[in-house]
Amino acid sequence: MEILNELISTYKDHPKEGIDFKDVLEIAQHPIVFKELILKMASSKIVTSAEALISIDARGFIFGSAISFQVSKPMIFARKPGKLPGELIKNKYTLEYGENSLSIQKRSLNNFCSFAIIDDLLATGGTVNCVSNILKDNGKKITGLLTVVELIELEGRSKFDFPVESWLKC
Repeated sequence: MEILNELISTYKDHPKEGIDFKDVLEIAQHPIVFKELILKMASSKIVTSAEALISIDARGFIFGSAISFQVSKPMIFARKPGKLPGELIKNKYTLEYGENSLSIQKRSLNNFCSFAIIDDLLATGGTVNCVSNILKDNGKKITGLLTVVELIELEGRSKFDFPVESWLKC
């Protein structure tokens, strides 16, 4: 998995000045690397001990969908405003470059007690904290977080009381 570092591009000052945006999308252009990464993520105890997966809008959907397919477990979507129909559970979060919110369809949580959270990158932990609060407020258990990249200097993992696994630490 050493090649992962080569497949992640950094864009300076995106989406605003002072932010170094890490783009993981090139991984999907290398099917052998993508497959190996998905197999490793899918074999994590975080995934195997969860009843369902919850992926975060939008790049988390890429990895979450592939893992869900690999392990035959349901995937729930945490989406940005205005993207989901039906009765929603919403929560706001703060990023290093602004505020936003995530929504989950309320009925999508009904049949499951435990969830693995999947996203592409862990920075300050704002989006993951948003999702974990939604889950905890609804009496759900979090088996952990899986990310491709973790920006360790931002110490996002220190906000969580559940396991965190990332495959590339920057």
